[in-house]
Amino acid sequence: MSNEENLDKNQQDEVINGEVLSAEEILDAVDETEGEALSPEEMIERLDAAEKKATENWDHLLRTKAEMDNIRRRTQKDLENAHKFALEKFISEMLAVKDSLEMGVNAAQQENANVENLREGSELTLTMLSGVFEKFNVVELDPVGEKFNADHHQAMSMQPSDEHEPNTVMVVMQKGYLLNDRLVRPAMVMVSKASD
Repeated sequence: MSNEENLDKNQQDEVINGEVLSAEEILDAVDETEGEALSPEEMIERLDAAEKKATENWDHLLRTKAEMDNIRRRTQKDLENAHKFALEKFISEMLAVKDSLEMGVNAAQQENANVENLREGSELTLTMLSGVFEKFNVVELDPVGEKFNADHHQAMSMQPSDEHEPNTVMVVMQKGYLLNDRLVRPAMVMVSKASD
């Protein structure tokens, strides 16, 4: 006897959750693993279980989406703060240098200002500044006597010289600086060329 013959006239138009199912739809609900038709109660149980699972998955999706949105907002805020306050440590170190310069200016304005004391104060301030640069991986480029390097040097002029090999830095007009091996400012230099 086929599954279709098992269904009587009343089962062919079953109402499940307010929906009228045809005999064909009921046959589609046959459990393929067992090859037997499901009763309306079993179909309702399976439908309820599927709806419950779908609701759980939907809730999980919404929670995951909300969590991802929160992570994105938190990351954006952290990135903005990193940009805003990236120089905070550097500035706090530079404040001591500024204070020292102000003290030197005030000392220079005194009636009994001593040039030797002002020079010593300026040297101490310069030492402080060099210490701050070193702490933050700022490297000074003072390439006198070195071969010209277009990556780190900017040639301001070329002069013939018998004392230097061609393409050698003879004079540094302005020192250059690297920050973490990245060029911040090239050294402005005068470069030697062969004598005519």
